[in-house]
Amino acid sequence: MALSVPEGYRPLQKQSLPDYLSSHPHLAKQLGGGATDWHTQEVSDGNVNQVFLVHGPAGSVCVKQSLPYVRLVGESWPLTLERIHFEHQALLEHGRHVPGRVPQVLHHDARQYVLVLECLTPHIILRKGMTAGVCYPRLAGHLADYLARSLFFSSDLALTAAEKRRRVATFSANSAMCQIMEDMVFTEPYQLHPRNRWTSPQLDGLAAEVREDVDLKLAASRLKHQYLTRAEALIHGDLHTGSIMVTQEDTRVIDQEFAFYGPMGFDVGALMANLLINYFCQEGHTTDAAPRAPYQAWVLETLEDMWSGFHDGFLALWEAHGRGDAYPSALFTSPADRRALTEERRRWLQGLLSESLAFAGAKMLRRIFGLAHNLDLESIADPDRRAGCERACVELGRALLLTPGRYRAITDVTTVARDLAEHLRPKRRG
Repeated sequence: MALSVPEGYRPLQKQSLPDYLSSHPHLAKQLGGGATDWHTQEVSDGNVNQVFLVHGPAGSVCVKQSLPYVRLVGESWPLTLERIHFEHQALLEHGRHVPGRVPQVLHHDARQYVLVLECLTPHIILRKGMTAGVCYPRLAGHLADYLARSLFFSSDLALTAAEKRRRVATFSANSAMCQIMEDMVFTEPYQLHPRNRWTSPQLDGLAAEVREDVDLKLAASRLKHQYLTRAEALIHGDLHTGSIMVTQEDTRVIDQEFAFYGPMGFDVGALMANLLINYFCQEGHTTDAAPRAPYQAWVLETLEDMWSGFHDGFLALWEAHGRGDAYPSALFTSPADRRALTEERRRWLQGLLSESLAFAGAKMLRRIFGLAHNLDLESIADPDRRAGCERACVELGRALLLTPGRYRAITDVTTVARDLAEHLRPKRRG
């Protein structure tokens, strides 16, 4: 696919950005002073877009613009500019459902593919904080609330079928971004592909095993079918610890350009996967002077609390606001009916746990063998130590992808994770 750039589109530069902001009075007022008073810095550390922070005497803004290619790779990988429009729509919709958990939209420029958002400060990227071993006491509750409300209120459990179909149609054109996930999560890690990379030669044999495991490839393909066909709710689409910004008191979810109506378990599983990856990476960052065992315990507690908070919160929302066309309340009027519906809701959430764990497994494998890796692991300088942590990720990821139903509770997963980490420790100390 060749680069396609609409007439009049201009990529913003650090030098040209003040003039652009000055041309929009409400943004200039947000910053205060004049263009010469503003300080601009580029912070494009994501894979896809370019991002700037602009600071003025009165305030700051975050400016995000689509480029006609994947920023991580360059012009050899063209990409539609329209992704910024879907991010805008997702921010508005999730902002209605979970106010205070996404950044506020200040400006959307449909012609220049620009989104101006509130500048989150003193927030940092969650992945960076967790790699450094920083605890965030409110994180689990905030993530549980974000997941429960964003997924429930955009689903058939809360919406009429007509309204749900209208919203699905709005996001159905975000196909280029979905294609990236379809390929990089469910297909490329299981074949020889030029975009794949892993810790070599330490994991060469393990990468070959994954490519030759037909059961694993079938399991990944089943998940891909779910991703392609199940428009359950408006999902973030790339929800990981790199798309969350935090302080000790606040949590915000950013980077919604992959948003579309898809399976709920994809978002839930993505967060589970990234917490588990961070848990295992701590074995590569620990030292005798700064042991990470207490932090590892906090990470698994966060995973457990996030799922239990999501489960209970989603169930409470369903009981209080379940007025959508799915499970119509008119069918469940007697006490016996309502008891049966309560049991059905719990069964449904048990199924969502299994689906989320399967997606978590796929996400863990793609972060080891695909193109986009995690800072948690990549920042481990010793390749042997890094490979040991990655092997643990692969072992648990394979188990979750192949047999998600064996884990009846989230604590079943964290128990296995602890056992795998324990096997890492003698190798590290020896």
